[in-house]
This record gives sequence, structure tokens and C-alpha cells, in this order.
Amino acid sequence: MNVSRESQLANILNRIRPFNEEVAERAIRHSDNLTKPPGSLGKLEAIARQLAGITGQLWPDVSRKAVIIMAGDHGVCEEGISAFPQAVTPQMVLNFLNGGAAVNVLARQAKADVICVDIGVAADLEHGSLVSRKVVRGTRNMAKEAAMTREETLEAIMIGVSVVEEQVKKGIRLFATGEMGIGNTTASAAITSVLAGIAPAQAVGRGTGINDATFAHKIEVVHRAITLNNPDANDPIDVLAKVGGAEIAGLVGVIIGAAANGCPVVIDGYISSTAALVATKLSERTIPYMIASHLSQEQGHMGLMTALGLSPMIQLEMRLGEGTGAVLCFHFIDASLKLMQEMATFDSAGISKG
Repeated sequence: MNVSRESQLANILNRIRPFNEEVAERAIRHSDNLTKPPGSLGKLEAIARQLAGITGQLWPDVSRKAVIIMAGDHGVCEEGISAFPQAVTPQMVLNFLNGGAAVNVLARQAKADVICVDIGVAADLEHGSLVSRKVVRGTRNMAKEAAMTREETLEAIMIGVSVVEEQVKKGIRLFATGEMGIGNTTASAAITSVLAGIAPAQAVGRGTGINDATFAHKIEVVHRAITLNNPDANDPIDVLAKVGGAEIAGLVGVIIGAAANGCPVVIDGYISSTAALVATKLSERTIPYMIASHLSQEQGHMGLMTALGLSPMIQLEMRLGEGTGAVLCFHFIDASLKLMQEMATFDSAGISKG
């Protein structure tokens, strides 16, 4: 155990401020005085309230946005659980860096930065825009041994925190989680099964689009990894180390880092939600800082949302990852704040209030 890393993590968690209920309620009172029936804008009003409570500001400026993509490989790919080879991970990282992936297109539309971090890719990568913070060259095969050591896991979490803090210094105030790593739905299913108490058969999804035989095999691999490693459900770091991944650990750090810096973080799909669950097990204070973006087609995602107590904004039958669903939801956040700031009140418009 690295006591220093444990201590650093504890200090970051202690920095997370409680949700500001007073300012949140001020936001709702303002919303109720706009020219509409109370609550008629649904989740857009809820987002405005949440942003106010997170930041302590009635209408915070979150115009500077970034999606942080954590990239890492998984030794469990040796078990044949993916429709794509592991070589796709570094290839896609370069695609992100060159601006050609789906998340890049959506980020440009949302006027958001894309920050790509090599935290565990099993290849040497060089690019001027790459944030190179490699902890492991791919995890070990969790079906045969623990995926990572506790020290590696803590280091990956703290890297996620540091990446966020670097971006906060540059003026970013709204974050989204993204990831890339062939095999990471298998690791996510294992974490979800342990921490949310969901059977592997319900936690495992189709991932990259595997056939029925591979799907059944993937369930068996997750079950075997959990049985072999016996992760402690009461110790989220132990679970993350034994059956997780470096990029998932990095995203845990992103979520914690955003919360510690008073910034909202939009959670993408299944893998990102798995990281969110780990973050909540480390500190429930992280929960109010999270905004759930979309409901993934991965079958375990609804169970994860239930465990987190979050309600996704949209359902578009997506399962790409990368942060695509989270970046799409930047538009809804912008819309929420515009409505609160620019709509007339009953008094200013001279309209009778019901």
C-alpha cells in the first residue's frame, strides 16, 4: 500500500464542498417566476438548480468546457471478449488527437476542448497534443490475476485529479468524461457486478458488437475474474485494482477532481458510469456534482444509474463511448442557463401568474 497516495486521495476527497442547497433553492424560486408553469421545463430546470448548488452561483459561467478522454488497454482481451483487436486502442487515440472521431465532431459543435490522456495504452504513442501519463502498458489479464496493483490504481486516480486541476487553471469550468480501451466494457461489467450487486449475466453487454457465443464467453470471463480475485466490495480501490482498468481509474480521478474544484462533471455511458460508481463509494459528496448524460444500450447501464440514483437526460440508443453522449449534453446545459437568464418573468412581461 502506498500510504502517501492514500493520504493524497483522502485530502482531495476532503476538499469536496457540500451541495449549496440555499443557492439551489434560489435558482428554483427564480425559475418558478419565469413565464411558464412551474416545473414545465423538466430536467432543464433541474440542471439549472444543480449548477447553482454545485458552484454557489445563481447562473455560473460554464462556457469553457472540456471532455477528458482516458485511454488504456486491458490484458483480459487475451480471452477473446471483443469484436475488435487491442491494436484499435492506440489507433483510435491518434484519431482523437487528429480530430477525426465522433467525439471530436460533437466537441467542435459544442465548442468544447478534447483532452486525450494516455494512462495505460499498451503501445508507445507520440503526438503534440497527447497528455502522456502512462501508469501501465495495459492491465494484466484479470481472468488470471489482478489487473493492477493498489499503487498503480491510486496513481491512475491521482493522475485524473491532476489533469482536471491543470484544466481548471486554464479556465475550464465544465467537464465531461470520455474513454477509449478495447476490453473496457468487460472490466466495467466486473466492477458493476461487485459494487452494484448485479449478476455478471446482467452486467455484461455487447460492447463492440459481439455475437451470442462471444457474449456468453464474456459473461463467463467476468464471473471467473471475480471468483479468482475475490475483490472486496467494501473497498472500491481493491475492486478497481483487481478487475478494473487504468482509464477507469483515471476517470474516477476526473470525477473527484471536478468535485473538489467545484465543477460539474457530465458522465458519459457505461464505462464512465462505472467510474462514477467507484467515486461515490469513495465519497458520497461526489454525487451532486455529477450530471448523467444518456442511457447507454449496454444492458448493465440502467442498473448502474439506479445504483447511482441518477437520471439520464437523453436516450438515443448509443453505445459508442468516447464521451459522445456527455458532450451532446453540453448543449442542454447551455440551454438551461440561457433559459434561466433570458426568459422574462411574469412581472417583467406583464403576464398574470396562476
